[in-house]
Amino acid sequence: MVRVSAGVAYDCDVLVVGGGIVGLSTAYAITRAAPGIRVTVLEKEAGAARHQTGRNSGVIHSGIYYRPGSLKARYAVKGAAEMVKFCAEYGIAHAVTGKLIVATEREELPRLHALVQRGRENGIPVRELGAAQIGEYEPEVRGLAAIHVGTTGVCDFVGVARQLGEASGAEIRYGARVVRVDRRPERGVAVLTSRGDVVRARVLVNCAGLYCDEVARLTGDEPGMRIVPFRGEYYELARPELVRGLVYPVPDPAFPFLGVHLTRGIDGGVHIGPNAVPALAREGYGWGVVRPREVAGTLAWPGAWALARRHWRYGGGELLRSASKRAFTAAVRRLLPAAEAGDLVRTAAGVRAQAVLRDGTLVDDFLIKEAPRAVHVLNAPSPAATASLPIGREVARRALETLGSV
Repeated sequence: MVRVSAGVAYDCDVLVVGGGIVGLSTAYAITRAAPGIRVTVLEKEAGAARHQTGRNSGVIHSGIYYRPGSLKARYAVKGAAEMVKFCAEYGIAHAVTGKLIVATEREELPRLHALVQRGRENGIPVRELGAAQIGEYEPEVRGLAAIHVGTTGVCDFVGVARQLGEASGAEIRYGARVVRVDRRPERGVAVLTSRGDVVRARVLVNCAGLYCDEVARLTGDEPGMRIVPFRGEYYELARPELVRGLVYPVPDPAFPFLGVHLTRGIDGGVHIGPNAVPALAREGYGWGVVRPREVAGTLAWPGAWALARRHWRYGGGELLRSASKRAFTAAVRRLLPAAEAGDLVRTAAGVRAQAVLRDGTLVDDFLIKEAPRAVHVLNAPSPAATASLPIGREVARRALETLGSV
């Protein structure tokens, strides 16, 4: 077992586990706030941002969906403006495109109006559109009503993550999976990596995304939640000229998923998706990827069963769209009637690290917990990439406070 030895010098002051956009933003924020602090980042992959950061639709979210006053709302609104500025400063591909949220059925209209109010409470400019006005923005899109959100955009989040890592000046070790942690409040933290290295630090920051709960337990902390992975499957539109920008359905407020949407990316292609189906591995990017230990861990968590009982009907629809291209196409055609099954070309999937409480509650907001010599980021799904700069500052603040107390 790896142990922190008395009198042994620390390799760094703060050790960040996870080289996604949140971990690298945290390293960047720490070195900006306290230039003399030594930061090391451990990332198990061969490069940065290989999972949630690099496998999403690349949207800079406005913050319109999130409960006023929540961390998601505050950080998304602030983070969207900061992300555009950061991309411009470093020459990272981005565009402020705006987006439409479209109601296609009458029962969606009250939820659409509620989004208008929520957007205004969050300080987001919103334009309400009638059916005839939708064509001003998207000639091929049909709906009963819509809202236009002008502050939404797209960017290269992988490029952002790499730049954050470079600009941080932190030591970044790739191919370094954490296998053991020894934390002693009076001495610090020692981490053993899969390469056999031992890294000693004063404070550990857990930004491990899909494995954040496991890293918390390795550290000796019970996170009070478990990550239940949901795969988001995407198609690419073979006729990208059908969509000018970003088009979303009205989301169901009971779920943290936004529904199948259309996103014109910085490369000019249009991505369609994602749905949300249970993944059979934390990095289960296809039905053929199964890790029995991880499946057993999910099934052993009471919250997973409570979640399934509560939302089996919604989950069944998502599974149908996963198994049937015809069903997925039908969901797309609600927004884009001109789309045909032949226009949808399967492309890379992503996996969302969704925190689920013991009673089956889906954690809706960002969740950050502190412990002796540790800070754990336990829920940071979308819009975490958008909000990564303010999230990084918040995690850095807590890490530096923890560092100052030891």
